[in-house]
Amino acid sequence: MEIIFDLALAAIGYGFGSLPFAIWVTRWLKGIDVRSAGSRHATATNTFRQAGIGGGILVLVLDIAKGFIPVYLALTYGNSEWVAPLTAALAVIGHCWPAIAGFRGGMGLATSGGAILAASLLWFFIGVGILVLLVLLIRHSARASVVAGLILPGAVWITGYQSQLFWIAFSVGVVVAIRFLDDWNREYHELWLDRPN
Repeated sequence: MEIIFDLALAAIGYGFGSLPFAIWVTRWLKGIDVRSAGSRHATATNTFRQAGIGGGILVLVLDIAKGFIPVYLALTYGNSEWVAPLTAALAVIGHCWPAIAGFRGGMGLATSGGAILAASLLWFFIGVGILVLLVLLIRHSARASVVAGLILPGAVWITGYQSQLFWIAFSVGVVVAIRFLDDWNREYHELWLDRPN
């Protein structure tokens, strides 16, 4: 029964991650599909672009919650150490490839942040700092996100933090890196809110 319960927790991760808040909020506020313009991804950034600051902030908070809630539940109630990392990975996978939205979702950064936040407030902010620094240095959001996804678990490992946090960072980092490879050659016209010309 314990393994069934743990697998159910992991499945909840995908279910939470699959909730396409960017699509719903943009449709509610503007009557359009957020994926029809801008980056064509269902992200908080693209919601800022299509539906304004209020809509963008709402989606950002909800996308973070999609990672935080299921991973918090897995850390609190899971019976095995693998439950939280698997739940985290599935939450991000659900965000990026949501079954209820034609498998066309977001990029996974906010949901990954929420998963890490459930394990460590400190490492949530460290992860944000690493990403911002890399964006400033590389000046390409997708490439910076790929590198950040691969660097963060190593940073956790080197500093000797608990294995749960390392595996959560590793699982979401790999998914984010794979997802952002799609945009590796994309041209960005602004550093963050890359509006098309």
